[in-house]
Amino acid sequence: MPLPAHLDQLNADELRCLLIESQAKIDKLTYELAYYKRQRYGVKAEHLSAEQAQLFEETTAADLAAIGEELERLCSSPAKEKDHPKRKPLPAELPRTEIHHEPETTTCACGCQMKRIGEDIAEKLDYTPGTFTVERHIRGKWACTQCETLVQAPVPAHVIDKGIPTTGLLAQVLIAKYLDHLPLYRQEGIFGRAGLPLPQSTLAQWVGQMGVALQPLVDALKDEMLAHPVLHADETPVAMLDPGAGKTHRAYLWSYSIGAFEPIKAVVYDFAESRAGKHAQNFLGKWRGTLVCDDYSGYKALIAEGVTEAGCMAHARRKFFDLHAGHQSQIAGEALAYFQKLYAIEREVAELEHDDRRRLRQEQAKPILDEFETWLKGRRQQVPNGSATAKAIDYSLRRWTALTHYLHDGQVPIDNNWVENRIRPIATGRKNWLFAGSLRAGQRAAAIMSLIQSAKLNGHDPFAYLKDVLSRLPTQPFSKIAELLPHRWQSNPS
Repeated sequence: MPLPAHLDQLNADELRCLLIESQAKIDKLTYELAYYKRQRYGVKAEHLSAEQAQLFEETTAADLAAIGEELERLCSSPAKEKDHPKRKPLPAELPRTEIHHEPETTTCACGCQMKRIGEDIAEKLDYTPGTFTVERHIRGKWACTQCETLVQAPVPAHVIDKGIPTTGLLAQVLIAKYLDHLPLYRQEGIFGRAGLPLPQSTLAQWVGQMGVALQPLVDALKDEMLAHPVLHADETPVAMLDPGAGKTHRAYLWSYSIGAFEPIKAVVYDFAESRAGKHAQNFLGKWRGTLVCDDYSGYKALIAEGVTEAGCMAHARRKFFDLHAGHQSQIAGEALAYFQKLYAIEREVAELEHDDRRRLRQEQAKPILDEFETWLKGRRQQVPNGSATAKAIDYSLRRWTALTHYLHDGQVPIDNNWVENRIRPIATGRKNWLFAGSLRAGQRAAAIMSLIQSAKLNGHDPFAYLKDVLSRLPTQPFSKIAELLPHRWQSNPS
């Protein structure tokens, strides 16, 4: 901030206040600069996710291989054989095609016939894209010559009546679009290379039909979720096309999940045109339990109507983490030490029953939180208003009741990371989607992704799950639709 012209006329107290305000402004700008640099050039999360770690390892391995190759070419003599680690043999069960490379002639220049004394073998891993096959369903006709009665087996029920795709092909299209994030026009090209270019319009028709067929299953999953007392909620922006305006606007994909400590694992997505709190109200309806969420104002109406709020300690920690990463704040470092102690306790109680978890939290975590709250209030008096440190402290103090709710309920986790991890694959897929074509398309995507991600949560292969469910849906009684939910599904039902 600019210094006044009459600086020499200020007394010591006024100078001290001016310097404190100036330093606060500098700290705030330094923090924001460091934060945006990390957002633009660095890693955005406190820890690399498994997918990010794998990507980092792949990049490092590729770089090291390139450096090794360049060094080998620069050296006058090739590296010794022992310098190269031996490769593991390729799996024996993989099919093998032998390609023989023999001399054009086995007659020596001297005229003698050469003898084969051995061979060198080098194996290379190859991949052939998927190929199409045809199932020929042959239904025999049987006739009685005496009474001229004709008997024939009925047509097997299919999720698309008289359609040409098998449930395996339909499942593949859905998995590619909603799990692997391959738009239909890309799938059209892939199928074309496999020998049968399925038009994008045909694929879109199948996807639309499958969205309708699977919706009752998603509704049943939602109903079962709302029977649980603890839920997680989060939301992420997704672009949605506005054909009339010829551009996109920001829509939101809401994510709801059963509590992290519950034996049933399920997540349900809800696509909405905005981030307005009415969408959460419409989804949860009359449900009244404990909702683990962030400080977004959209949830406040639910809390006012009787929903109990549980805060996310990871959000509070993130405020101090960003502050510490920005310019190694001592206060932020001290705060992070408190969070570290609290999360160490959570690792110890993660596998306990609810009552035992609550008891140990009261014994071990509560004293730490009491001390942490006193520390926050004391530090708040030492930092100027408007500084990044003050904002981080204010967030925790303002949310203290919600943040510490987990102490009194063993079913409630310390943070909202469980559902944030469920929404991360959606955020990754946004780069390939570009946008949702319509509200209906977004809702269809949310429904199908709910089943796919819930299947993954329960340890199922999403392709096997969808293929089996699509095969059984046409003959599954509506009263028994819940048997096909991911947490109950059996690939070989008795």
